[in-house]
Amino acid sequence: MLFLDSEAVRKALPMEQAIGLMAGVMRAYSGGEVTQPLRTILRPPAGDGVFAAMPCHVAGDLPGYGLKAIMLKPGNREKGLPVHVGVVLVFDPGTGYPLAMLDGAELTAIRTSAVSAVATDALAVPGAGDLAIIGSGVQARGHLEALALVRSLRRVRVYSPTAAHAEDFRRWAASWLDVPVEVMPSAGAALAGADLVCTTTSAKDPVVAGTDLAPGAHVNAVGASVADARELSSDAVARCAVFVDSKESAASESGDLRVPLAEGLTGPDHVLAELGEVLLGRHEGRRDPGQITLYKSLGMAAQDIVSGFAAARSARELGLGIDVPYPAR
Repeated sequence: MLFLDSEAVRKALPMEQAIGLMAGVMRAYSGGEVTQPLRTILRPPAGDGVFAAMPCHVAGDLPGYGLKAIMLKPGNREKGLPVHVGVVLVFDPGTGYPLAMLDGAELTAIRTSAVSAVATDALAVPGAGDLAIIGSGVQARGHLEALALVRSLRRVRVYSPTAAHAEDFRRWAASWLDVPVEVMPSAGAALAGADLVCTTTSAKDPVVAGTDLAPGAHVNAVGASVADARELSSDAVARCAVFVDSKESAASESGDLRVPLAEGLTGPDHVLAELGEVLLGRHEGRRDPGQITLYKSLGMAAQDIVSGFAAARSARELGLGIDVPYPAR
């Protein structure tokens, strides 16, 4: 069995490759080639985190079973550690034995950003390039890297409640991005006129209001991935044409979508389609240049499992990771 830490995962799964893989995953899911239940989430009263288990089977080019087990540990931020901690385990399709165990936090960061790039390419207006990022952590960095691969960025603004974190983000981006990154004093200031938006926060309550969104913008909302957390106000969601990774997951797990529905600001048909349905040509996607499109990302085990198989295959070719005989001989 191959063990891949975060560095090995990064080397084995470059963002350019991940974007193409994730487009295939979204088509496979909406095309009926993925079998996965809703994730199981544990929040014990005595615990200080959230644990999720996500099993899956994917057919197609990289077929097989896999499991993601991941924890959300908010206290890790103060320790300088990732907030998301866990592993992705993929199984040999021929024997059923474990094939590889990969760092779940790194794989999550890559595949989430890659799917947002796929959504941006499919739903944003072709000339979009004024990017606002709300949040400044791992997902913010991944999203800047990914969106720079699918759109020509002409302006980038970032807002974080902690100004020092936003400044760290600006310095990191300056080391490789040709476009300067501006640190903004508020979410509204960052969003003013932006035609590309990524919300990558750990917020429990909305940080984006409807009046903040410019006509024609495309929004990737990735931070609030449970039913009791939100990044977008109800009126913001009501203004948008909404697309999701999974209709089933969105209906059960997205506070961003469930709350405006409960308030009567949106209806049961407000979610127009899955991203995979747009990629398969079953839905037109964006209707006109002035429409505000929203891709609400919750993340799916299929994204992790396909990424895991691809990274494991690449790692073996590149000589990455630690290979341990399993079963022991």
